[in-house]
Amino acid sequence: MAAKGIDREAALALVAGVEKAFGTHDVDRIMQGFTDDITGRFADQPEIHGKGAVRVFLEARFARQKGYTLTKTNRMVDRNMIGNYWVGEWEDAFTGKRMSGRGAEFWTVREGKVALREAAFSVWYRDAPTKPPCSLSEH
Repeated sequence: MAAKGIDREAALALVAGVEKAFGTHDVDRIMQGFTDDITGRFADQPEIHGKGAVRVFLEARFARQKGYTLTKTNRMVDRNMIGNYWVGEWEDAFTGKRMSGRGAEFWTVREGKVALREAAFSVWYRDAPTKPPCSLSEH
């Protein structure tokens, strides 16, 4: 049986709600957007399963992100898939350094909630000088 799709209006509302909840570190609200059996694949982190594991991950992450700001942009909706791009800034609560990050993610949606979240994320010190890209000749 094919997965039921999500229309563009519902997808945009879901993205906007997630942006607001993440921007205010509202873990309870974020959890409402996930299925009970959510699977998360985030950057270099081990795959996580279930709302309990996602909550632990988010609480640890938010403990480090002081003054977090987030902008999410929906890039695609296709049947039960949503693709987003996001930019975030914060102060690392442990080091005091100003941080920036940029990422892309895909959500597989079931019954209006995210059942699978796959994301890639790059992060850097906001005040660090830009480094030149690496080249194959350097290796």
